[in-house]
Amino acid sequence: MKLPPLKDHLIFWPIALAGLGADLWTKSAIFNWLGQKWPQVHDVVPGFFQLVLAENSGAAFSIARGKRVFLAAISIAALSVVLYMFLSSRIRPVIMKIALALLAAGITGNLYDRLFNRGLVRDFILIYYKDWQWPAFNIADSMLCIAVGLIIINTLINGDGEKTSPKNMLQSRQLRDGLWIYRLNFLRS
Repeated sequence: MKLPPLKDHLIFWPIALAGLGADLWTKSAIFNWLGQKWPQVHDVVPGFFQLVLAENSGAAFSIARGKRVFLAAISIAALSVVLYMFLSSRIRPVIMKIALALLAAGITGNLYDRLFNRGLVRDFILIYYKDWQWPAFNIADSMLCIAVGLIIINTLINGDGEKTSPKNMLQSRQLRDGLWIYRLNFLRS
């Protein structure tokens, strides 16, 4: 297996490590700070955004609640896939390198909680409006959502990834142009 070039590592690892550090630091800081307050809530933007203390034994939206070993195993498998994809493949778009780094950081941040916080993931960001509220989340969850968004953007821009080489881009443009010419000629007849 040929490893990615140094420039790829200089994109992936700093983002992954900074993301993991930010997630673990914010969880620790918020839980230590709010743990000493009563009530354990801080309005950041009243009526919209609060810092709260919440622990979740499940995955997103409390799916698989209480299945600590299962969720940890899924997280380890997902992290292994992300690292394998980064280390073994030639991912060209920078946006995908960033997405993989954010996935690695988000998965690792929540996995850390599952393994070292009694199986409970620490959440502290609460978005709400009047009687509606989104489930509390953390920085790791945010990184996972941003990563998925980047993957979707990359897919919309680059298709299935084959269009990233200049040769394939030229061929796809020629095919697309040829189809338009065919459509125009068809409409004229």
